[in-house]
Amino acid sequence: MIRKIGVLTSGGDAPGMNCAIRAVVRAGLKYGLDVYGIMDGYKGLVEDDMFLMDRHSVSDIVNRGGTILGTARLREFKEEKVRQIAVDNLRKRGIEALVVIGGDGSYMGAKKLTEMGINCVGLPGTIDNDIASTDYTIGFDTCLNTICYCIDHIRDTTSSHQRCAIIEVMGNHCGDLALFSGLAEGVEMIITPDHPIPEEEIIDSLRKLHDAKRKRAIVVVSEKIYPNINEFAKKITVETGFEAKAEVLGRVQRGGTPSAFDRILAARMGAYAVDCLLEGKGGICVGMVDNKIVDDDIYQAVPRPRDKHPSMLRLIDILK
Repeated sequence: MIRKIGVLTSGGDAPGMNCAIRAVVRAGLKYGLDVYGIMDGYKGLVEDDMFLMDRHSVSDIVNRGGTILGTARLREFKEEKVRQIAVDNLRKRGIEALVVIGGDGSYMGAKKLTEMGINCVGLPGTIDNDIASTDYTIGFDTCLNTICYCIDHIRDTTSSHQRCAIIEVMGNHCGDLALFSGLAEGVEMIITPDHPIPEEEIIDSLRKLHDAKRKRAIVVVSEKIYPNINEFAKKITVETGFEAKAEVLGRVQRGGTPSAFDRILAARMGAYAVDCLLEGKGGICVGMVDNKIVDDDIYQAVPRPRDKHPSMLRLIDILK
């Protein structure tokens, strides 16, 4: 039976990561394990920046965004010689297994460490909701609510000035944030990698809205769709009659107090991850499917294509 485990957060931060850390620590202590916090993701493994955690280490953190353990991207971790330094540091301390909280890039690191003898369980901590093995990732719901809050405020000004707001949201190559926020806000148009709209169709639709004396129009766009969202807004201004303004929400979407949903999701996943490690499992990732916490082979989960939400895409056409 294992006696010592570690926990780290890696990649982009996401609201709810602290709740997951707390769950891992409290569950580990409940089972009599020593739980080590690893600072700054895989960088902390390589630099041997770890510390023993207790109950008080994770007190009063459930309402805090970000991650108390810090996070960093370490491209060199792809190299086996760098990973070997991390493994040696873990074995020196007697740490036998890890909980890795992060996105698909973090999962790849967990996969490689498992191959080198350190059992790893991945928790999906990313605002993008781009992990195929789970319906929802930790941080997605909070980010979604932040986006809706911002759109509500932008809507007021857009209506007052009879403008068209082109709102770019995060999501990397996954369109879930745009899709869910656009549906929640009842916007005029949603443009995602899974639901692309030709530029001519966008301009034609907005021109018709303007000619019909609509007071405002809101278009939600996933990042990376347009290389320069401001230039796209200028083109809409010229060709539709609307005064179009680009709004890039940026990193305000990452922060903030985690929602109740994210807190509970993180707690369920964190405790489940410890159970998996105690059962000797490694090379797996935890997810929520149909409201049940499940585990999946990380080797299969990383390359799996993301579900494109066909029923929700149909809603766009029904409700517009």
